[in-house]
Amino acid sequence: MRRSSKNGKRKDIGFGTDISPCCWSDRPDNAPDRTLQNIPRNWANKMTVYDLDKLMSEARHLAAEYRRATGKSLGGVSGEIAEFDAARLLDLDLIRDAGGYDAIGRGSREGKRIQIKGRAVFDESRSGQRIGQLKIDREWDSVMLVLMDQDFESFEIYEAEREDVLEAIEGSGNSRRTKRGLLSVAKFKIIGRLVWSASEGPIDDEIWDNKTTP
Repeated sequence: MRRSSKNGKRKDIGFGTDISPCCWSDRPDNAPDRTLQNIPRNWANKMTVYDLDKLMSEARHLAAEYRRATGKSLGGVSGEIAEFDAARLLDLDLIRDAGGYDAIGRGSREGKRIQIKGRAVFDESRSGQRIGQLKIDREWDSVMLVLMDQDFESFEIYEAEREDVLEAIEGSGNSRRTKRGLLSVAKFKIIGRLVWSASEGPIDDEIWDNKTTP
C-alpha cells in the first residue's frame, strides 16, 4: 500500500500494493463529479470497484492480525481505510494532495471540503484516545471521524464543523495541543454529530449549505 507524500509521489507503507480508492480525484472544487467511468484511465484499466473492495478487505484482515500479533497498529492503514469507507458510505469525492482536506462532498454536501480521520477502538472503556493531528491552519469546512472496531471495520462516522472544531481545540487550555490541533475521540463525539452507523446507515439530519462558504 502507498500513500501520497508532500512532493506528490506515492510511498510504500508496507503492502506493496496501492489501495487508494477509486474515487480519488484531482479535480478542482467546481469541476463535475467523477465516477468509475471517468476516473484516470490507468486506474480504470487496472482495478474495478470489486477489486478495491477485495483489496481493502485484505488490508483490514492484515491490520487486525498484525495488531493481535504485536499489540501495535500497522502504520497508515487506519487512515487509508477511513478515507475509503467515508467516501464509499457518504458519497464523497476523495482529492489527491489538496493540502487542507481529503475529500469534497457530493449530494447534500456538495462542495464541502472535508478532512477525514480514522481511529480504531480496541478498548471502549479506555479514556483519552485521540484522533490524528488536524490541519487547523489550512482551508477546510468540516472533519469526519471514522471509528473502527478491532477488525478495522467501520461502525460509526461523526462529522464536526470547522467552527466547532477550532473552538474545542482552543478551549482545551493546553497551548501545545492547540498548536498541534489535537482532540480526544470523546470530545469530538460531543461537538460532532453521528452521520453514519453500521446499524442505521447514513443519518442525514442536516443539509450542507455551500452558499455560506466564502
